[in-house]
Amino acid sequence: MGDAVSAIGLRTEDAALVRELQAGSEDAFNQLIAQYHAAIYSVIVRSLQNPSDAADITQDVFIKVFRSIGGFHGDSSLRTWIYRIALHEASNQRRWWSRHCKQEVTIDLEMDEDDEHHASLKDSLADQRESPFDAASHSEMRAQVEEALAKVPEAFRTVVILREMEGMQYDEIAEILKINIGTVKSRLMRGRTALREALSVKGGAR
Repeated sequence: MGDAVSAIGLRTEDAALVRELQAGSEDAFNQLIAQYHAAIYSVIVRSLQNPSDAADITQDVFIKVFRSIGGFHGDSSLRTWIYRIALHEASNQRRWWSRHCKQEVTIDLEMDEDDEHHASLKDSLADQRESPFDAASHSEMRAQVEEALAKVPEAFRTVVILREMEGMQYDEIAEILKINIGTVKSRLMRGRTALREALSVKGGAR
């Protein structure tokens, strides 16, 4: 199994980690959690209608990773595979939430031109250690962006999160979501547009 994994082209360290995980190593599983937990939690918490479920869903993701690692053959990078599982679990939770709480949000948007000067969401949502005044201002901005982001339709929001907050390349996003790069760019543009509109509405309501 290890030969099959390494032959596909995984990074050396990923291939070694996968082999240890497939052998049932508890240390390897702890290493996996330490390496990916924060990023996976960040993606999930911004993908759910009810962010309070994020911790449980994140735990479910790693349990599923541990149980499914035997079937991982290196067809994608380990990171891509884990993110795919995370987004699938978040999507399942969203569907459950929609069925039980009836809080689906839909927005019909026209295509918009790519804005090369858009504000960096990663910067807006970063945890900056600044002066109390700056920290309070930054916290308020972060809360506004988070609230607006929750109003962006799931398909668009997912691409915005992966691109703007996780810093992923178009081809990696395409691989995770199993869509072509053109669709990634299209969804990103529409996601940015929806986010700008949500922020604009919120700003106008103040």
